[in-house]
Amino acid sequence: MNRRTTLHKLIGKSSKQKTSTSLSSGLDPYTGPWTYEQAAHLLRRTMYGPTTSQINTSVDNGLTATINQLLSFGPLPDPPVHYEFEEDPAAPIGTTWVNQPYAADNLNMIRSRRRRSLAAWSVINIFEEGISLREKMTLFWHNHFVTADINDPKYRYDYIARLRANALGNFRALTKEMTIDPSMLRYLNGNQNTKNAPNENFARELLELFTIGKGPQAGPGDYTTFTEDDVVAMARVLTGWRDRGINDTEGIPIESYYTSSRHDTEDKQLSPRFDNIVITNAEENEYSNLIDVIFTKEEVAYFISRKLYRWFVFYEIPEEVEMNVITPMAQLLIDNDYEIAPVVEALISSTHFYDEALRGCMIKNPWDFSIGLLKELQIVIPDDNLENYYGTFYTAYGIMEALQMQYFGPPNVAGWTAYYQAPSYYQLWINSVTLPIRSQIATFMSTIGAQSGDQFHQPPFLEILNALENPFEINPVIDAFIRMFLPKDLSQNQKDSLKELLIPGLPDFEWNVEYSEYFSDPTNETLASSLETKIKNLILTIVTLPEYHLS
Repeated sequence: MNRRTTLHKLIGKSSKQKTSTSLSSGLDPYTGPWTYEQAAHLLRRTMYGPTTSQINTSVDNGLTATINQLLSFGPLPDPPVHYEFEEDPAAPIGTTWVNQPYAADNLNMIRSRRRRSLAAWSVINIFEEGISLREKMTLFWHNHFVTADINDPKYRYDYIARLRANALGNFRALTKEMTIDPSMLRYLNGNQNTKNAPNENFARELLELFTIGKGPQAGPGDYTTFTEDDVVAMARVLTGWRDRGINDTEGIPIESYYTSSRHDTEDKQLSPRFDNIVITNAEENEYSNLIDVIFTKEEVAYFISRKLYRWFVFYEIPEEVEMNVITPMAQLLIDNDYEIAPVVEALISSTHFYDEALRGCMIKNPWDFSIGLLKELQIVIPDDNLENYYGTFYTAYGIMEALQMQYFGPPNVAGWTAYYQAPSYYQLWINSVTLPIRSQIATFMSTIGAQSGDQFHQPPFLEILNALENPFEINPVIDAFIRMFLPKDLSQNQKDSLKELLIPGLPDFEWNVEYSEYFSDPTNETLASSLETKIKNLILTIVTLPEYHLS
């Protein structure tokens, strides 16, 4: 299928899907069937490329146990280490650099190699995530509390570690942490915000993008949720904070700190949108008091609930979904004092989430597509050689820039456009630049595999086939591979085309004959090679279909 046909099919499918979210189902707990289809849908939306084994385990364990596993995080990952660079005197190969100073005479090179280490480590965390929601939520918060253009990898690590540690924590508490996060202070000029020269950058984004959202304009400088006067007043509240440790060569830890002489100690009058509250001087605690005031407004709960919905379910939120899903999500968030975990749990446990119309309606983001495919293909990357292991995932990280979703590189403070730019939303992941790259990735990984050092590691084609419930019958085999990689079934015509790859022009029983011969003599290289080639072609065809881009 050519590029134009694929684009048309994907965009057409998404356009038709727009009306399918006008659903009456809500946040009530799902009590329907729990089969491979439902388990696959849950794991594909909460993980990156679940394997068939993980999906089958989820089916066996049941919905409740699977969700408990998704929400129950293990220890945080060990920090990144140097894997190839021998010229960092503070961090030899195999040791972490995250708290180590730079060498002044080799700052640029050391910084560059630490960035490489952090990049590879970020992909490794996704690849090794297990059945867990933590990595999906870490990327969610990275897309929400955006920082970018921070050249110091120690700052980047400090920032992403904070998000990962709070992945399912308290939204209000995380907002407070991010308000004085060293990377955020630098990215949105909070470290330049003083009583004599107030900088409004962070105050504006705190309202518009991070907490309450920008409502419809009600008048000059009034957006129904906040006013321009609120931005000015809140910028004054936030004065006095700085960061230190950037590009450190002397062992100074990364931290934010408060300087009283830079803080505006006068009263700050908020608008009627915040009940005309006056924020009085509270020195280093004043920013925290401000966040508490913002979170008294229930629209904060609605704002973050909509972002969670678009991340896990679908981009369009018609009136029925606003009433039946978003409103109870927001109320649950308020009732739980802005703890995120109960709200996410309710959403992914809901009748609405498992509505069949919501399966296959999302276009995969680049991480879901690429690292997800690597995992679905069950490719094993040996971890016995540190340089090769990290190097494999650094290469994967580099591809993300071409696919327009590089970790630590959102295009602007609003995050990746696919999660907010109407009317296209997820369709923005597919364009004339990214589609051929996706096709190349799918072709390469499903045939050649993944490179680690000078070795290529292919999918275990025959192991995948042998593990099927019924590998002896052609139609169950085709159905199993479709379920393995696609969110929904294919048409009979498509299945017939796939069958031609396995038994071209032959009756169905010929597959049974061929597989039975191999099963009886698995060491026969001729039989094994023939079957392996057919399964390779079958997988290649499936993962290069337009439907594979969907989740």
